[in-house]
Amino acid sequence: MKPTIMKFGGTSVEGATAFKNAAGIVCDRRSLRPVVVVSAMAGFTDALLGSVQEALNVGAAGGTAALEKHFDRHLRVIDALLSEEAPRVRELVNQSRAEIAKLLNAAAAEVGNNRKRRKFFEDAIVSYGERLSAAMLAAVLGENKVLSRDVDARRCIVTDDEHGCAAPLMAETFRNTQEQLLSLVKSSCVPVLGGFIGSTTTGATTTLGRGGSDYTAALIGAALQAKEIQIWTDVPGVLTADPRLVAHARTVPQLSFEEAAELAYFGAKVLHPKTLHPAIERDIPVRICNSRAQESGSTLVIGETKKSPQTVKAIAHKTGVTTVQVTSTRMLGAYGFLRALFEIFDEHKTAVDVVTTSEVSVSLSLDDTTSLPQILAKLEKLGSVTVEEKRAILCVVGEGLRSTPGIAARIFSTISDINVSLISQGASRINLTFAVEEARVRETVARLHAEFFESSESEDALREFNDLGAEVSA
Repeated sequence: MKPTIMKFGGTSVEGATAFKNAAGIVCDRRSLRPVVVVSAMAGFTDALLGSVQEALNVGAAGGTAALEKHFDRHLRVIDALLSEEAPRVRELVNQSRAEIAKLLNAAAAEVGNNRKRRKFFEDAIVSYGERLSAAMLAAVLGENKVLSRDVDARRCIVTDDEHGCAAPLMAETFRNTQEQLLSLVKSSCVPVLGGFIGSTTTGATTTLGRGGSDYTAALIGAALQAKEIQIWTDVPGVLTADPRLVAHARTVPQLSFEEAAELAYFGAKVLHPKTLHPAIERDIPVRICNSRAQESGSTLVIGETKKSPQTVKAIAHKTGVTTVQVTSTRMLGAYGFLRALFEIFDEHKTAVDVVTTSEVSVSLSLDDTTSLPQILAKLEKLGSVTVEEKRAILCVVGEGLRSTPGIAARIFSTISDINVSLISQGASRINLTFAVEEARVRETVARLHAEFFESSESEDALREFNDLGAEVSA
């Protein structure tokens, strides 16, 4: 039987109750041959990163002191849930505390203004969050009579040396993962790995970037040709909109890989944008479940799904966006202009999200503005440049959106008094993307959600569609 990958996020292991609940979910699904990937306890990754900054600012002692309350959280979980395994796991926590203190001392002495060395130490220190969670969850499973083993994910996930956001080396990762895990799965032992972390070919610890535990789950799933990848989090799947903005947001029962990827990239934080790539390549379904309320619904992400009656399936948004417009008559009938423009962003390793063009101008959006002053200086050699800050990107997603008459008119008539810019439709058949002022993003999302999901006609059509989707998911 193919294994099922079960990934638990930080809120699913934030304390003793959450650890017990996660272990119960795994116990109940032993027949699925689970392979478990776990994040650090909620808040611990930020604290570990903060300890590095504190060590650089005031010395290693300050960084170490800032972590004490988090080590106490781990010890409380051990005291609450473990008996036979308690001494061993408690010693592991104390050993981790000592090793982190040594690393903070070394960082304070060596880093200075060397960004690469700082990232090296951050990866080494941050990795303890996932490593401790994996050891603790494996121990909790063991005390619940589930044969399990803590496996160091660094033996499985092999990456390049881009500390802070390393890229997996796929051939090496697949080979190592199979060598480390296949025999355990075949013997009905549950492997438990920390997400987010890997190592270079020379053994240096790396991380896959924030949210990378989902990516770990997908890589492990692809390597083992899993039946399904389950992402256990604190919400009931992918919702029709951000529930912080829309009180009546609901679960979308099914999404295609393409729809889910667009939503993930444009702000639906339930899925990490990188997560889907290994799953897509191996056609492995991804299910997003609620670890706090298992019966509250889930979203199944598969290769293809049917078109929704309302066409629109969900609305994602991303704030903190800056838009840049470059205008130049040199573009008119010329070739090579766009290449010159994007080479500037490539040179400064700055990703561009949305791009629209006219005969004489290019507009684009950025998340990362770290290198924007240097980029603008070079863009001004190509033409006149306009920058707009505090923008939000909205992405309306649904299979068949581009080919359905009247959808764009319906969207923009609903928000006709809100200034819209940077409209992009046509690059994908499933989304329409545009920018608004960040101050009006809540209002924009709420209006669109009411139009497509909360009218009586929409409710009836969606109920029938969702019932059908639930039957297929089951």
